Amino acid sequence: MININEVLETNKMIEEENLDVRTITLGISLLDCVDSNLDELNRKIYEKITTVAKDLVAAGKQIEKEFKIPVVNKRISITPIALVGGAACKTKEDYVSIAKTLDAAAKAVGVNFIGGYSALVSKGMTKSERLLIESIPEALAVTENVCASINVGSTKTGINMDAVKLLGEIVLKTAEYTKERDSLGCAKLVVLCNAPDDNPFMAGAFHGVTEADSIINVGVSGPGVVKTALESARGADFGTLCETIKKTAFKITRVGQLVALEASKILGVPFGIVDLSLAPTPAVGDSVAEILQEIGLEHPGAPGTTAALALLNDQVKKGGVMASSYVGGLSGAFIPVSEDQGMIDAVNAGCLTLEKLEAMTCVCSVGLDMIAIPGDTKATTISGIIADEMAIGMINQKTTAVRLIPVIGKTLGDTAEFGGLLGYAPIMPVNSFSCDDFVNRGGRIPAPIHSFKN
Repeated sequence: MININEVLETNKMIEEENLDVRTITLGISLLDCVDSNLDELNRKIYEKITTVAKDLVAAGKQIEKEFKIPVVNKRISITPIALVGGAACKTKEDYVSIAKTLDAAAKAVGVNFIGGYSALVSKGMTKSERLLIESIPEALAVTENVCASINVGSTKTGINMDAVKLLGEIVLKTAEYTKERDSLGCAKLVVLCNAPDDNPFMAGAFHGVTEADSIINVGVSGPGVVKTALESARGADFGTLCETIKKTAFKITRVGQLVALEASKILGVPFGIVDLSLAPTPAVGDSVAEILQEIGLEHPGAPGTTAALALLNDQVKKGGVMASSYVGGLSGAFIPVSEDQGMIDAVNAGCLTLEKLEAMTCVCSVGLDMIAIPGDTKATTISGIIADEMAIGMINQKTTAVRLIPVIGKTLGDTAEFGGLLGYAPIMPVNSFSCDDFVNRGGRIPAPIHSFKN
């Protein structure tokens, strides 16, 4: 039974501590839309999305009104388009036409992002998958709501270095195509290792082939709640600190479970998972960096940062799995630079570097996220950074990702403005020593020995 104290506590978390449901994401399979005729394929895709998702935004608003819980974003994830478009798409322009259809469908139903302009190429690329990847710069330039993701590695298959090399070039081209908007297109493109099928958070969301025809996944976020809870544990030992985080994560996840079940009931779509991720925003008091400071660091990046983040991530997961039978997605702490004011402050103070962020990704939920770098960074350097992050995911059997933004025309000392939840970011320095010969080898880095568990 829920008692009155728990109700009052939840109200306080919502009203004063920035607790929100960051996203209700409706996953939709497009496998039944496959057609060898491009016009017919686009018609089927538009029709299915606008039919299945027609009530999604209304359902989110109804939940907000009934339970007074903010539902910030309503989003859609779809089957990776490289799987759907293979029979019909013979050119890059064919794939761009699908991106435009997805954008039109997203606008028609009122969601802010649609994820799944994606390809899964961890072991190799088909001709169709290469075409989709090569179409990304134009696709993200001519659309507003479409997000792209490419999975280039996994613990089971290793890392597809041909894809990693290609994506270094694609990231730069995407930046160039959207240079008038501080290379915003790159904020909608993420490269992944061990991508989950049920992630509700953009830009990495897609509807995996293991999923049902449609599914409701909810992403809950409450870094402000955790930070406030930790204020009561100042000076306490690590045991007390961990218990505080775990209990808070439990309460946050229960809110997500409630919203997910209600959305499932309203829409008549099965409930998938709750993703408990401490995802920050540029809003004051909604920062993962401030949690790390509350744990005892002057700034993220100080000695002890990786240990503090590991502790935080583990306790968030432990609290979450007790609150819902279906916790999935990423579930932990995100460290996107542009979306977290505390991280931005740490970069500006000279405390947080790209190399320290890479170390932190060994123990956080995702990876190098929303990091602005000089626009003249070489494609091979970007590929090298991607390869490093994919290796962390492959060896540690976890999801890792890279969302780098080489901001064309800007360099160290400049700031890139992305707006909204994406925030702004100082341009961070990148190691300028060459990795050209490494990236240009081609082929595949084999899976690690511990992948053979059959």
